[in-house]
Amino acid sequence: MARKLTAKGTKRRSELLDYAARTFARDGYHTTSVASIVEGLQVGKGVFYWYFDSKDELFIHILAEAQRELRLTQRDAIAGEHDPVRRIEQGIRGSMRWLSEHRHLFVLTEFARTEERFAPLVRAGERQAVEDALPHVAAGITAGLLRREDPEVMTAAIIGVTSHLARVLVLEQGRDPDRVAQAAISFCRDGIMRAAEGHAAVLAGRTAD
Repeated sequence: MARKLTAKGTKRRSELLDYAARTFARDGYHTTSVASIVEGLQVGKGVFYWYFDSKDELFIHILAEAQRELRLTQRDAIAGEHDPVRRIEQGIRGSMRWLSEHRHLFVLTEFARTEERFAPLVRAGERQAVEDALPHVAAGITAGLLRREDPEVMTAAIIGVTSHLARVLVLEQGRDPDRVAQAAISFCRDGIMRAAEGHAAVLAGRTAD
């Protein structure tokens, strides 16, 4: 539900979202009740239902807020960078650090993709991630910095590699996010940048002949 909130109300809502997110990640969504959330925050159920109609609605807001915060982090990471390839690299680094710093939200996103009622929001976020990164990939192709392939496919590949490494190495194994980000960048560069460089060399050789 949409309510006009005071500064105090906004703070209380944020507290509910943060506490519930951490509790869901620690104890599991299905085993966490509204009662346990309000007991943990030492507030009445009426406070909870002032902000949210149900536990499901609360969870959806948590996912939406997480997606919004990640997008803002990515935007800030690439701000002021003119090189499209550098923007892609900085976006990967920013994303990996955010996911590492917000592991509980990462856990909830992975859970949500397995639940029919929440999976559409996760898929929508993944589509938005492709839409956000696509202009940078397309710019890289136009500038001759990336191989000339379908930019949407290339964008999905970059995000897929980054997401997989983040899940396996950062979330599951707890590895350093900057090192994992560099591995993702190196893998993507080998596939889409060196190929472009090799193609340019071939063209140069043909021109020389």
